[in-house]
Amino acid sequence: MSTVKSQDTQQSLAAAFVVIASGVVAALQIGKLPPALPALSESLGLSLMQSGFLLSLVQLAGMSLALAVGLSADGLGLRRSMLAGLIILGLASGLGAFATSVSELMLWRAIEGFGFLWVTLPAPGLIRKLVSEQQVRKLLGYWGAYMPAGTALTLLVGPLWLPMGGWQTWWCLFAVLSWVMAGVLWRFVPADVLNAQVKAVIVEAASPSPMQPVSSAPIAWPQRLRETLSAPGPWWVALCFAMYSGQWLAVVGFLPSIYTQAGLSGATLGVLTAVAAAVNMGGNMTSGRLLQRGLHPSVLLGLGFLAMASGSFVAFSELTSSLPWLRYAGVLLFSSCGGLVPGTLFSLAVRLAPHERNVSTTVGWMQQGSAAGQFAGPPVVAWLASQVGGWQWTWMATGLCCVGGWIFSLLIAKTLNSQERPA
Repeated sequence: MSTVKSQDTQQSLAAAFVVIASGVVAALQIGKLPPALPALSESLGLSLMQSGFLLSLVQLAGMSLALAVGLSADGLGLRRSMLAGLIILGLASGLGAFATSVSELMLWRAIEGFGFLWVTLPAPGLIRKLVSEQQVRKLLGYWGAYMPAGTALTLLVGPLWLPMGGWQTWWCLFAVLSWVMAGVLWRFVPADVLNAQVKAVIVEAASPSPMQPVSSAPIAWPQRLRETLSAPGPWWVALCFAMYSGQWLAVVGFLPSIYTQAGLSGATLGVLTAVAAAVNMGGNMTSGRLLQRGLHPSVLLGLGFLAMASGSFVAFSELTSSLPWLRYAGVLLFSSCGGLVPGTLFSLAVRLAPHERNVSTTVGWMQQGSAAGQFAGPPVVAWLASQVGGWQWTWMATGLCCVGGWIFSLLIAKTLNSQERPA
């Protein structure tokens, strides 16, 4: 009996890691653009402002549709939603490879953003259903690393691939990866992971009580939407994520362009930018372990934003202009300790959801805030750099985001305390 239970646990863990791997593949679609910006500028004539909008355009779907996608994922099925997202990502990336103008490439980039939502929004809820309560916080911390993992891989491989294969084959590569990942998800993640609300309906239908009428349908989406948006927790995690995501994508997304202007290229450029993105994974995974040990989420959020403010000042201030390695150390501090923020927020989204049936909806609202930050961050930083003739005031924009993040982390702490206070 224990052997069977152990096998089921191992299969559930394997399925959860397949879900995380699907998120990494989706993040590859986001991360494929930064290393390709120099090639796209040469091929399609991208300006600096157009590069900023192209970086953030994939978030247009998230900014406008994340909540709706989260609602539909809660109702239609988490695994089915992820499969659809991976297929859409593959189609958009494959067709984007044949774009002949900036506007056409932007169109396919926006569709990629829609597929990205279908993959990433249901994932935390699906992980929660697959693993035990003891494992969920650690695995959600791992899930928080999906974005830096995908970004790091593309930043590492891109400078080596693009000079030989060009950006069109780069796009085709990720189309194939998305379709392969859809097959793996279909094979290893069980299809009968039911919504808790549906399970309750099945149980009640099997043994109806004469004292209570049997509910014949899950909670309708208007009620789930009302429950989510009337609670303060989903708002605070969404706004806090916006403060983090906008500055992280702006800094890491423009690193290849910044270092290219500084005269770096090839393997050196790839390694430096990939490491800057990869160290963010350490912060995400560390947040899951620290939360599992009982450290309060607001402490992790405060430390993460403090490190991002300090790191960006060191990386971009004119005071360090003659110390390139110190500047790079500032980038590593910004990204690594900043990783405490998303890992913590994914765990908080599960805890602050009004009900288990609202988890994907809450994650969708948080992703909508994240997408709004990523949509605004790169163009704002690009505009600031074009106005002052360099990147030396970038730390001011990121510092303002950190101040906002500290404020929202305090509101999150207040909301958690009110939930835990006995009636």
